[in-house]
Amino acid sequence: MTSEITLFVNPAAGRGRGARAAQPAASALRAAGFSVRTVLGEDAPDALARARSAVEAGTGALVAVGGDGMASLALQAVAGTLTPLGLVAVGTGNDFARALGLPVRDPAAAGRVVAESLKEGRVRDVDLGRVGGTWFGTVLASGFDSRVNDRGNRMRWPGGRLTYDLAMLAELAALRPFPYRITLDGGRVREVEATLVAVGNGPSYGGGMRICADADLTDGLFDVTVVGACSRTTLLRVFPRVYRGTHLDHPLVTVYRAARIELAAPGVTGYADGEPLGPLPLTAQCVPGALRVAGP
Repeated sequence: MTSEITLFVNPAAGRGRGARAAQPAASALRAAGFSVRTVLGEDAPDALARARSAVEAGTGALVAVGGDGMASLALQAVAGTLTPLGLVAVGTGNDFARALGLPVRDPAAAGRVVAESLKEGRVRDVDLGRVGGTWFGTVLASGFDSRVNDRGNRMRWPGGRLTYDLAMLAELAALRPFPYRITLDGGRVREVEATLVAVGNGPSYGGGMRICADADLTDGLFDVTVVGACSRTTLLRVFPRVYRGTHLDHPLVTVYRAARIELAAPGVTGYADGEPLGPLPLTAQCVPGALRVAGP
């Protein structure tokens, strides 16, 4: 492995934590004997182009500093290659880093873990989801949760976690089930009325909501959580259980496992790793071992 490591930084992550986190992460890598080159980019497309260029040039690893959005962008550069990905998670959600067992909001510790892993050649392969040409590491969301994302993205105030909470309250007022058509591994079409369908490569989204709590990054399968049609009262009663993953025991919740899923529902946008994919219908494939990870 080459001794040059590329640090892929989002200065705006976590309200500026990304910029502050880059220095201790770089220090940990240099202390382990690596040279560090930093990639910023003028915007997301430019940053991705620079990251891809670094991977094509043979960088020893791409280490993303930021939140789930930065991790998602980094995936587009390293998925399907032999270049390891390291994460220094300092964003708002950090769900992919949690799924990988990496330190969260401790850039020095995360930098040391990644540096030790790379120095010892201790990397592992994990699965990724893919929709068309887009890769994702955690959850593809659709239905109520994606409508909350839609609304939150339109809100200019108050920012941070509170934006999500307010968007959720607003969507609760308009709660209705969606008529889904779900096809698993090319089998029969399931027509269901559902509040949401979440396709999990990893267990959580939204900063620790364990919507697909039993999802395994190495089993070659998605965990598909289907929440049936329910009232506002029921959703509010069940929602707190999502943080513990105990909602999966509720009679309105069904979990399937599949390597490929086709989802269709009118008026629903799909989000993966918190980033918009576009309107349904969408087809997602679990790709075994698509990502090399530097970590524990």
